[in-house]
Amino acid sequence: MSIYDRIGGAESVRAAVEEFYSRVLADPELKPFFAGVELDRLKSHQRAFIAAALGGPEIYAGRDMTAAHAGLDITDGAFDAVVAHLAGTLADLGVSGEDIAEIATALTPLRSQVVSVPELAS
Repeated sequence: MSIYDRIGGAESVRAAVEEFYSRVLADPELKPFFAGVELDRLKSHQRAFIAAALGGPEIYAGRDMTAAHAGLDITDGAFDAVVAHLAGTLADLGVSGEDIAEIATALTPLRSQVVSVPELAS
């Protein structure tokens, strides 16, 4: 059984995306990345992306990750914050720690496609 099925399918993905964006947009460090973004369209793409990534039936037909995030000057810290918000969202929706860890592992390779501004070591 896929993670998509284990977490409850399309309705759970929809709930997760809504809660996730509520968290992200409430985060003062992340909110500026979404200024001027058509959120309904973005949420639709995110639902399809997450469903596909979790083994669901939806087909993600959006831009590749590098193109979608080009020019946004995303840092490692911002990437980590987004992953943390996603993990928190999933935990609050009752997704098991094991499934959250598997999802996080699947997202790790995306860092190189999303982060365009490496943070300097202190």
